[in-house]
Amino acid sequence: MLDKLKIVEARYQEVEARLADNATYADPALAARLNQEQKELAPLMEVYRAFLQMQKTLEESQALFSDPDLGELAREEFAAAKAALPELENQLKILLLPKDPNDDKNVIVEIRAGVGGEEAALFAADLYRMYSMYAEGRHWSVEVDSVSETELGGMKEICFTIQGAGAYSRLKFESGVHRVQRVPETESGGRIHTSTVTVAVLPEMEEVDVKVDPADIEMQVFRSSGAGGQHINKTSSAVRLIHKPTGMVVECQQERSQFQNREKAMRILASRLYDQERERVEGEHSAQRKSQVGSGMRNERIRTYNFPQGRLTDHRVNLTLYKLDAVMNGTIDEIIDTLVTADQAAKLEAETQ
Repeated sequence: MLDKLKIVEARYQEVEARLADNATYADPALAARLNQEQKELAPLMEVYRAFLQMQKTLEESQALFSDPDLGELAREEFAAAKAALPELENQLKILLLPKDPNDDKNVIVEIRAGVGGEEAALFAADLYRMYSMYAEGRHWSVEVDSVSETELGGMKEICFTIQGAGAYSRLKFESGVHRVQRVPETESGGRIHTSTVTVAVLPEMEEVDVKVDPADIEMQVFRSSGAGGQHINKTSSAVRLIHKPTGMVVECQQERSQFQNREKAMRILASRLYDQERERVEGEHSAQRKSQVGSGMRNERIRTYNFPQGRLTDHRVNLTLYKLDAVMNGTIDEIIDTLVTADQAAKLEAETQ
């Protein structure tokens, strides 16, 4: 590990030197790449240098043990440095793990009501609100791509894009089946019902990221069915794309122009095709699943929201929280942090096998 860190440090110093050279900025693209590389390496270098400093403190304080004046202080510094080194070493191991290339991407989130009829649709709307409020708290933007609403304010399905730095790294573990237990608004007898909602989180891909043959796509236009005023009622601006080889269908109707809707629908299609290929490859190499928190498969039950008890349970990491109201208002960092930590621990274990 230390040999690898020395190589990384040499590269970091080279990047710093080039950024300090005014000649670098004659090529804006190069300067941008170097700035990005510096930004990505900086957290690792910060911890590595703290690690080296602790090692130095360990050696220097040990050499002073026999000093009549400084011996006691040296022993205290030695003990503190010795206690700090294992945690710093663990941080280094985590920072050296291969990074998911999609972590910095925006995300496309698809929420679909499952078992439970109208109650499932109402909970789908609640989850959309939860993710929207979480995004708002991180100053990310949310754009609805398509939505199918029910008369009672629920959502049969909704597809939306969250744009923000690191959005995929924070939300990628939300894919799966979310189960809700509560008394539905439509229930007069006070009985608790169990319903399910499926969530899929996809890294947003451009057409250039995924090879899509235009000949494989059939485009249909239609009038948007949602609210939107006279423009939506009179103009066939909504777009439906059918990917003929897979039968995949994507609709986008929230933008005012047909061109904008097609552009957004193509990004969603590219993201779905990428996700489909990812699942196929990971299925062929099932051992890789050991280094992940769950598979991300849409049929995997990942979480239960029990409203009568105010309890949330994430079944993948045995996490139970009794603050469901806060969670439904977008306070989900504690859940996400636990999932990220568990994923890192699993990957570290896999690295040592």
